[in-house]
Amino acid sequence: MGKRKHDREILALAIPAFGALVAEPLFLLSDTAIVGRLGTAEQAGLAIASQALTTIVGVCVFLAYGTTAAVARQVGAGRLREAARQGVDGIWLALGIGVLLIAVGVPLSPSIVGLFGENAYAVDYLRISLLGAPSMLVVLAGTGVLRGLQDGRTPLRVSVAMFVVNLVLNALFVLVFGWGIAGSAWGTVLAQTGGALVYLMHVVRLARRHETSLRPDGPGVRAAAAAGFALVVRTVSLQATLVLATIAAARQGTDAAAAYGISARIWLLSVFVLDAVAIAGQSIVGRYLGAGDVPSAREATRRMIWWSLWTGCAFGAFLLLTLPWIGWVFTSSPEVHALLGGALVVVALIQPLGGPVFALDGVLIGAGDMRFLAWAQAAALVAFLPAVWLASGRGLEALWLAIGWWMLARLIVLGFRARSGAWLVTGAVR
Repeated sequence: MGKRKHDREILALAIPAFGALVAEPLFLLSDTAIVGRLGTAEQAGLAIASQALTTIVGVCVFLAYGTTAAVARQVGAGRLREAARQGVDGIWLALGIGVLLIAVGVPLSPSIVGLFGENAYAVDYLRISLLGAPSMLVVLAGTGVLRGLQDGRTPLRVSVAMFVVNLVLNALFVLVFGWGIAGSAWGTVLAQTGGALVYLMHVVRLARRHETSLRPDGPGVRAAAAAGFALVVRTVSLQATLVLATIAAARQGTDAAAAYGISARIWLLSVFVLDAVAIAGQSIVGRYLGAGDVPSAREATRRMIWWSLWTGCAFGAFLLLTLPWIGWVFTSSPEVHALLGGALVVVALIQPLGGPVFALDGVLIGAGDMRFLAWAQAAALVAFLPAVWLASGRGLEALWLAIGWWMLARLIVLGFRARSGAWLVTGAVR
């Protein structure tokens, strides 16, 4: 009965989280498919700008993950007013960081893109997309609040609505109005702004229900930022890995950059599929440890690892079965399609490694084991450096094998930590 109980809890959060998370790479995949009709240079520009934007905003993913874990612990301990307060503080922190990103990122866009290679289309896309940074970060923080409250359905509804709006606006701006790659960026910004407004309304209602002030609380905002510092280190190390891979691909030429961009988007889709169980882990483990229920936290962890492993195997098999057709969805270039085939074979084969990695990552985030995660991801980056150096200039298959080695290194380190039990700290605050 225990396994069935945990399976129901995991699926109740993971299924809607899957839908919500899939919307993120679908934003990029739909943009890739639409912009791909403009030409290879525009598609390469989108790949570069998307990686730069993902890196910049991805550093702030602690707004979602840290908030989920913190709110879930308060919920488990029965402290709903404190949970609401942390949600409000997270929103204010998201807005502040978003404004800072606009002030710094927009004028530095040419320099940021220059790290990957010269591409005027990438500069245009990045400049416009950064204007939506506050909205993107509010969506992260608002998602974290609701997931910490064990509500996975509302983020799903918002994500689906954002995806539909993004798809319609991108097709309209790019294919009908002829705005080029700038139209794709504007469509995404407008869709994210709408989603941010929905989350703001939910957090305001939560604060009023539990009589929590909506004003920014200086100590609370600073505490939220401090708690997220370790997650920032973790995310910077993770994003550095992806940036190095993108640079390695870009140096192989425009066709290779475009092919890597497509394969990376498909891999990112698999990441979000696997991360659905990790999101459930953040909420469930945080709540159990907040309530002091260590046995349930352990059993839920075991079930999540198995769910993630089989999900990774299934996604890899699906990718192999659809290999003859999937490339043509995103490119009309025979040269890009030829490079894409071998890359996607390796992407499919490394999927079983990703399942347990993302499950354990989510469990340890839910447990608040942020400091260890920071050091673990930094160690995995060190392990990746010689692998990406060896793969440089040897084709996209070698580059994806290097990424597979990086995933294996993460699995080894996270697995040892999970078995140690050092992360099982109970109470409302770790």
